[in-house]
Amino acid sequence: MNRITARYNRAVEEELRDTGVSVIQMRVLAVLIEHGPQSVNNLSVLTVIKQSTLSRALDQMEAAGLIRRRIDDADSRIRIIHAASAGRELHRRVWPEMERMQAAMLKDLSSDEQRLLNHLLTRVLQTIRHHDF
Repeated sequence: MNRITARYNRAVEEELRDTGVSVIQMRVLAVLIEHGPQSVNNLSVLTVIKQSTLSRALDQMEAAGLIRRRIDDADSRIRIIHAASAGRELHRRVWPEMERMQAAMLKDLSSDEQRLLNHLLTRVLQTIRHHDF
């Protein structure tokens, strides 16, 4: 899994180089667009990024106008992260290429095998989220 992730991330980094956005930042945008605004804690879980690393990425993304931080209505100690218009536009432009890269990576698997792989990886991710590895 480490080799697959490393190779995929390297390819994505190359693809993203001209956009000025990192793999981590793209993961953040993808989660915000798919799941809507999130607390930093939830965003850390959904992106599988350590909070310290995520906080630095969010600072850079906010400075670039890709995200906005808002105070949670229910708890003023919590900041809710939203995708800004520029972040949504960047995601709209870049995401199709990310999907193309993923499809190319899985092209030798049948549809059933792709569904099974997705199911198994989702289960592994759920296990990781519930344990401290």
